[in-house]
Amino acid sequence: MKYTIVPLLALALSACDQGDRPEPGTSVQAAVESGPQRQLPPDLNSIYNQEAPIPPQCYTRTEGDFNPCYTCHQTYPNRTRPNTMWDGYLQGSYDFSELGETNHWLNLFVDRRDAVAKMSDQDIIRYINQDNYTPYMKALAENSDWKGPVPYIRNLQNGARAFDEQGFARDGSHWVAFNYKPLPSTFWPTNGSTDDVMVRLPEKFRTSTCLAGESRDVYLANLSLMEMAIKELDSITTPPIDETAVCTDLDGDGTLATAHEIARRDHYLGGAEDVPVTNMLYPTGIEFLHTVRYVGVDDQGNIGIPRRMKEVRYMNKIRSFNSAQLKSLYGNEHQEKAEGNLPTYTDHGDRGMDNGFGWMVLGFIEKADGSLRPQSNQEQRFCMGCHTTVGTTIDQTFAFPRKVTGAEGWGYIDLKGMPDAPALNQPLGEIAQYLGLVGGGNEFRENGEMQTRWFNEDGSVDLEKIAKADVYELITPSRDRALSLNKAYKLIVEEQSFLYGRDATLAPAKNVFRHINPDDIEPLKPEKRIDGYEIRLDWSAGTN
Repeated sequence: MKYTIVPLLALALSACDQGDRPEPGTSVQAAVESGPQRQLPPDLNSIYNQEAPIPPQCYTRTEGDFNPCYTCHQTYPNRTRPNTMWDGYLQGSYDFSELGETNHWLNLFVDRRDAVAKMSDQDIIRYINQDNYTPYMKALAENSDWKGPVPYIRNLQNGARAFDEQGFARDGSHWVAFNYKPLPSTFWPTNGSTDDVMVRLPEKFRTSTCLAGESRDVYLANLSLMEMAIKELDSITTPPIDETAVCTDLDGDGTLATAHEIARRDHYLGGAEDVPVTNMLYPTGIEFLHTVRYVGVDDQGNIGIPRRMKEVRYMNKIRSFNSAQLKSLYGNEHQEKAEGNLPTYTDHGDRGMDNGFGWMVLGFIEKADGSLRPQSNQEQRFCMGCHTTVGTTIDQTFAFPRKVTGAEGWGYIDLKGMPDAPALNQPLGEIAQYLGLVGGGNEFRENGEMQTRWFNEDGSVDLEKIAKADVYELITPSRDRALSLNKAYKLIVEEQSFLYGRDATLAPAKNVFRHINPDDIEPLKPEKRIDGYEIRLDWSAGTN
């Protein structure tokens, strides 16, 4: 597949190579100033940026006062975590390789305001409400040359309608949707994307040993046991479970009846009774399906999830490592980093990219015409930084640990009425805390609408106002902003310039480094650091 250089980036790169600078005031200037002096690769499979695992947000200017780094980079006093990356020292440190010191995410510096203004609202609304998922997945399933997974759920393009009230896919595919709080702040709708996540366990986790065949009750029990493992809980509420189908007294009341709570066990149930329940680790064979979408807008101006998908992301745990093995793998990662080695990953083609920690990661993204295609090797690398070795992840994942705990959390994502639950052991609601530490509504501190809504004139966070809002109100944009961000991202799709970043930005970023000079970095002030932050949430606590 040939890669077409779009005029803007072609001019930008040409100017860089010649040492020229466009006239001030042009959008090209923002794209070329101090930019990487590299030509686009001849095709999508060429490696343009070997440090693509460093996401654009890591180039934010912290200026000693602003700390968006803590949501990913943490060191914990509890050293029993399987994730022993312990990378809290990276908060504000820009500890990159020499190659990584140059910001390759040129799309952050493109001025799209004029182009966005020329696009009609009706055209973008029509576009985001088209289904590009179903036709592609059906074609993929029928493609004899495709050797990888087909992450398909019938009617998924319509969001909640694809699932029943407990989150089970209505098509019988055994995918289960759960309600979770989006991680600050890239996946906040106010910053350009909506999303949903589904989980599926292997067949033996759905099989009863005392009744013939598969059992939804067994599946619910095992999903609940897994949630307890990830969250280190001793018990949890569940949707009603028929204990006779599970052949086990789940709630410990001495009878086999209907359970609404399940106590912690050493092993999973049913056909998976030989699989141990291990704290903060998923069982082998688990799958996650994550769709990243545009920001939906209905006739009343409500923000929701539209049909069109920007990306379809799939993860499958193909092997398990015990704690000692994981510690060794994280130790190797530290050593590689200390030696200045660039990250490498094994690409298994249609099956995905191996993250080195037991997971296969596969992504699909839009073509210029809006249909989906597999991501290239270079594009896939963008996903690897967050799903390999950052300190806050739990078994390389983010969303499931943030599920609303227990029975109430089984069902399609719904932000309305969701409280701003604090992270574990933190004093403030997580969103309130994030806004205060970051100083803005996204990592780049360039979301003016969030600044106006939730900050006082002196730059402090309006905690009283935040305390009265639910998550939906806190992190969804106005209709105008939603449509503008949708248009901005569509421009990137038309260019197919994902190797330069996929953040929906309107104006050139000001609070982002083009190049890092380690000697000039102002260290993050000690009082701006936060240690021990958890992506897991305390849903039982009051907020703010």
